[in-house]
Amino acid sequence: MIGRELSVRVPASTANLGSGFDTLGLALALYDEVWLRVVDRGVRVEVSGEGADAVPRDASHLLLRALRAATDALGVELPGVELRCVNRIPHARGLGSSAATIVSGIAAGYALAGREPDESALDLAARFEGHADNVAASMVGGVVVAWSSAGASPTFRALRLEPHRALAPVLLVPEVESATHTTRGLLPERVPHEDAAFAASRAALAVAALTSRPDLLLDATGDRLHQEYRRPAWPRSLALVEELRAAGVPAAISGAGPTVVAFPVGAPSWAGFDTSGFEVCPLAVDTRGVTVREEPADP
Repeated sequence: MIGRELSVRVPASTANLGSGFDTLGLALALYDEVWLRVVDRGVRVEVSGEGADAVPRDASHLLLRALRAATDALGVELPGVELRCVNRIPHARGLGSSAATIVSGIAAGYALAGREPDESALDLAARFEGHADNVAASMVGGVVVAWSSAGASPTFRALRLEPHRALAPVLLVPEVESATHTTRGLLPERVPHEDAAFAASRAALAVAALTSRPDLLLDATGDRLHQEYRRPAWPRSLALVEELRAAGVPAAISGAGPTVVAFPVGAPSWAGFDTSGFEVCPLAVDTRGVTVREEPADP
């Protein structure tokens, strides 16, 4: 075990996609990369890129906590670890950066045990995150439908679906950050029955739109379940969503925000929209999910 080296590549994700709150996810071709080496003792962490000044450099690093949870669950002894992390997924922007970190650690733990990530790995990752949409997308790629079952084992599950080849998401990423725990605190305990019915219909339609009928994405990405309640957290982002949708461009808040995800047809000009303060980032859909490769140890 000592001297084993792994490289991990994990995609970003966008979740909710309108009314699919904590349920729908889509993997994006924007990747964090990690190089891991098992050593005889201790922890060493190097981080560059997004969030490099904010993340811990000790055993409290989220990836290491997820890695330890996986190796403990699988009965693998892990004496010490050296990590080198290259972060490209923006932090606290609604692009699944924490989910990607968790998936990296758990996938690495399973690789050290000689196993591919499976339903138990997804369940473990979702328990860290609190919901399964982002972690599932990062783990298996493509479109995911996630759910949880009280009293079942595993608790969290997800179904991977093949995205339509015409899907061409554009992420409009603002400079400001947002935190999931803050935006969740703005949600009411109850919503009107009419809004719940609207959300159910749009989430179901989104599954069809993302996989076979992208022409339905404008209707499919509509929402009355969570976005309006969280307007105080990202008013500019929601205003941009409304501006895009009024022009016929399917758009929604990405995850907990404040990034906006849009699905324009062709290569539209963004000059007619107020994108000041947003970076326009066209991204392909990732269809592979997390990948782990065994690296040769030093001679």
